[in-house]
Amino acid sequence: MTRNAELGEFLRNRRAQIKPESVGLPATSPYRRVPGLRREELAQLAGVSADYYTRLEQGRSITPSESVLDAVATALRLNYVERDHLFDLARPRTACDRRQMAEGQRVRSGIYQLMNALSGQPAFVLDRRMDVLACNGMGRVLLTDFDALPPEHRNLVRWIILDVSARVLYRDWDDVARQLVGILRLCAGRHPRDSRIVEVVGELRAKSEDFRRLWADHHVVERAFGTKRFHHPLVGDMELDYEVLLTAIDPEQVLLIYTANPGSPSQEAMNLLASWAVPAQTPLDAAGTAAADEARPHQSG
Repeated sequence: MTRNAELGEFLRNRRAQIKPESVGLPATSPYRRVPGLRREELAQLAGVSADYYTRLEQGRSITPSESVLDAVATALRLNYVERDHLFDLARPRTACDRRQMAEGQRVRSGIYQLMNALSGQPAFVLDRRMDVLACNGMGRVLLTDFDALPPEHRNLVRWIILDVSARVLYRDWDDVARQLVGILRLCAGRHPRDSRIVEVVGELRAKSEDFRRLWADHHVVERAFGTKRFHHPLVGDMELDYEVLLTAIDPEQVLLIYTANPGSPSQEAMNLLASWAVPAQTPLDAAGTAAADEARPHQSG
């Protein structure tokens, strides 16, 4: 799908979600044949001509100005993440974007050591595509041993969607899947030439009706923090908080850490889970080969 077509789909999806009565228009009308606002109504709210907005939705080759995009975003009542996504879809890619997409994904030794030092908390290093670059022992027993999977399968979204065990593990699987697909959708908008993202999305669209439904919703969300509920086969129910920490050198490579509330039943379950954990192995890069020496923790003796 072309960039203009993606932009048109996103605009139509968000326009359909606006209730006419929320902007002072009658909910029923002989002219209203679609859910949400009509194009003419949205164009009026944005202060642009109906013809211009129609061409924008139809994916014609036009380059809207920043002020027009701001006006459309306001009319559509987009949040800040959705607004950024709109700009990503509408603006041309830059040389900086192309350079960043060509860079390899390796885990620095300092990040790897920090991850492994969190022996009581599940921790993962993820790239912008949600590929799992490394995980510690607790991470493997909480979710799965990503290092044991084929390189092309070491993607968190892919695992959540296609692995049956993930549907059992997450007590709120639908919400988790929607969130992760939203993260992937946001990244795809920022990096449309990233072949790995194209590969993951293509496979999931071919194999999963759930993914096709979630992808068509055009939901976008940033990686941040929150709480997830698990039903773990070894230790039972747990409610864990998570934080996503950016790394200084590569802001698109993040450290994902799960923690439990001290003294809670979830913390007791985590302590029991730790008895099953084993130290992490040498981190693997996106191609599945051992990372360079600088990506390994230094060993003494």
